Amino acid sequence: MDSWVRMLFLIACIVPALVECKVRHYKFNVVLKNTTRLCSSKPIVTVNGKFPGPTLYAREDDTVLVKVNNLVNHNVTIHWHGVRQLRTGWADGPAYITQCPILSGQSYLYNFTLTGQRGTLLWHAHVNWLRSTLHGAIVILPKRGVPYPFPKPDKELVVILGEWWKSDTEDVINEALKSGLAPNVSDAHTINGLPGIVSVANCSTQDVYKLPVESGKTYLLRIINAALNEELFFKIAGHPFTVVEVDASYVKPFKTDTLSIAPGQTTNALLTADQNSGKYTIVASTFMDSPVVAVDNLTATATLHYTGTLATTPTLLTTPPPRNATQVANNFTNSLKSLNSKKYPAKVPQKVDHSLLLTVGLGINPCPSCTAGNGSRVVAAVNNVTFVMPTTALLQAHYFNIKGVFTTDFPGNPSHVYNYTATPPAAAWQTTNGTKAYRLAFNSTVQVVLQDTGVIAPESHPVHLHGFNFFVVGSGVGNYDPKTDQNNFNLADPVERNTIGVPTGGWVAFRFRADNPGKIF
Repeated sequence: MDSWVRMLFLIACIVPALVECKVRHYKFNVVLKNTTRLCSSKPIVTVNGKFPGPTLYAREDDTVLVKVNNLVNHNVTIHWHGVRQLRTGWADGPAYITQCPILSGQSYLYNFTLTGQRGTLLWHAHVNWLRSTLHGAIVILPKRGVPYPFPKPDKELVVILGEWWKSDTEDVINEALKSGLAPNVSDAHTINGLPGIVSVANCSTQDVYKLPVESGKTYLLRIINAALNEELFFKIAGHPFTVVEVDASYVKPFKTDTLSIAPGQTTNALLTADQNSGKYTIVASTFMDSPVVAVDNLTATATLHYTGTLATTPTLLTTPPPRNATQVANNFTNSLKSLNSKKYPAKVPQKVDHSLLLTVGLGINPCPSCTAGNGSRVVAAVNNVTFVMPTTALLQAHYFNIKGVFTTDFPGNPSHVYNYTATPPAAAWQTTNGTKAYRLAFNSTVQVVLQDTGVIAPESHPVHLHGFNFFVVGSGVGNYDPKTDQNNFNLADPVERNTIGVPTGGWVAFRFRADNPGKIF
């Protein structure tokens, strides 16, 4: 029997294609890079001097080793946004949640396996606002010999959407924390690091990304919203998309001329270069349907450029949707359905062990030093609890049984019950501060309803679940009603995601199985 085991082991080593388990090695040097945008220059934090950062390529089930060398005067961590991190929670990246930050002059080796995942994800810094420039794409190809469940494209291109501040973004967030007010909005949006031609910067004509295409060919665009705060529309003049994947999960293909992507979300879409040779405008613009929330109104532009087109050829323009185009965003979101094929089934939990209702919004807490905020500070809250960042990583405290770092009394329902999308009562404005967790039993099924509130103002909130994918089973306007709204849940083929936007003045519900031990949020 032992000889057969040895023979099988030798065969696996001699013929590795039969047992594919490649290890991918990357080195991320975090360094400053002097960069000019919108007619002004500043040093920005980058990986290997690139903005956006380098794309991490791998295949499903590969193991990835990334050595991060911190060569700047900031604490740094890298989060692999959307990677399941099965049994590798230490490698997830959020500072003081799964690890201590990487100090200046220090290094850290991230080691994780892309188990059962394929598609487009992203990596980004997870300390303060460093992710504004410290981000890049993760491209996970299918295993060798496994085709896409859609027509094979001729070429694949990564498109990263972002935001740009003329000021140092660490100064922006630190000033907001000091003053108690909301941080300043960005000065521009970007497409692959470039804002395009914007009216406030006549010198930005060189800051235009060109997406090259050949007539008759089909391209898979891997589109990532790496913006800090804003949901974005994405559109190309004269060229509709066929959406085939979101958040590294296949969907039933559908056609649209406008994509809606929240921060942290990804969308893979096929585009065919079937128009007359020429230049076509690409736009990325803000979606915000709350009239009182300040946003960056500048539209980023780029150019889809057919091979052989003369530089003097005029560019065909397109008009982005209005900023408050809720119906355009809803049309896109409502079209998303899991592929739910035999090979890629939608394993939606049909029964629920834990049912959580979480209000997501803002609050106002006392802050005597916040003179600009008249002695108050605007804070974020979930179920009226504002998270207090610990100084010991939560996963470390859990693993080594370190007491006093966190409590397990996070409420599964709101502490104040009221008409969440109307004028809130006084009790809903001030929040409770704490480092609280909610315990789940391994392999239990969970339903989470995220409810927006009208505290200060209703607005959309992007929410990301670390370590898990979830199925978006329903959404609506106003207050969630468990007696009626569950009757309309899609439990057959709901879209599978890792990041969702809570609709302004509304709610969204998702389900998942808690099959990945560790700290999640």
